[in-house]
Amino acid sequence: MPRKIIIYTDGASRGNPGPSGVGVVIDGKEYFEFIGQGTNNEAEYQALIFAFKKAKALFGKKAAKNIEAEVRSDSELLIKQLKGEYKIMEPRIQQLFLEAWNLKIDFAGVKFVLIPREENKKADKLANQALDRLF
Repeated sequence: MPRKIIIYTDGASRGNPGPSGVGVVIDGKEYFEFIGQGTNNEAEYQALIFAFKKAKALFGKKAAKNIEAEVRSDSELLIKQLKGEYKIMEPRIQQLFLEAWNLKIDFAGVKFVLIPREENKKADKLANQALDRLF
């Protein structure tokens, strides 16, 4: 039986575009990273990519094949694009979508869930913490 993990993700950009950071919570463990310049939507995708890579590093690529991940985000654009409900028009977002999609394949299954902003406070705090370290 596959192991189930819960992943919260959030991306933040100050200036949109501007300095950007990501925050993720994987099964209660918190991680954040400064990712350079970008838009808020790019940061949301970068957070997902960061989360997938971090989960594979934590559990191992082989073990990831037996993990079902539930990704929770307050980004309507991110979740609805990953569910195929919104088209992806922006070329940079198309590239990030493909990178995330290719990482998703390494897991037994991935479910994307849109949550209210109030339920994503930890990931949001972490994404901003990545930016606060710069200023």
